[in-house]
Amino acid sequence: MDTHSDIAVRPSNAPEALLAAPSIVHARFSVGDIVRHRLLDFRGVVFDIDPVFANTEEWYQAIPETIRPAKDQPFYHLLAENAESSYVAYVSQQNLVADHSEEPVEHPALEGLFDGFTEGRYTLRREHRH
Repeated sequence: MDTHSDIAVRPSNAPEALLAAPSIVHARFSVGDIVRHRLLDFRGVVFDIDPVFANTEEWYQAIPETIRPAKDQPFYHLLAENAESSYVAYVSQQNLVADHSEEPVEHPALEGLFDGFTEGRYTLRREHRH
């Protein structure tokens, strides 16, 4: 990288996902944070983060065009819940807001990934930390 420039040059033989990634990506949320969907009625715990969209094109096209998010932003894997069930969700950063309720999430997979719930967030189990 040129020390006189703020622009990073990516080699042409880099993986396509890397070529598609913006030079600098800022994730607003962290693993263990509880978030709420901005448009839909569900909330969840972040358990993984993709710096840009990393799901299938079929999944992306299934989102109604009027609410389809941009791909060049962080996408979050959530252990999610709504009034009827718990499930795994994949949500763009633009569609998430912090959940300040300080209420725990009820999801059967929580114990396998997290140690506990303290001060409104979950702590990742030691064996899952990088």
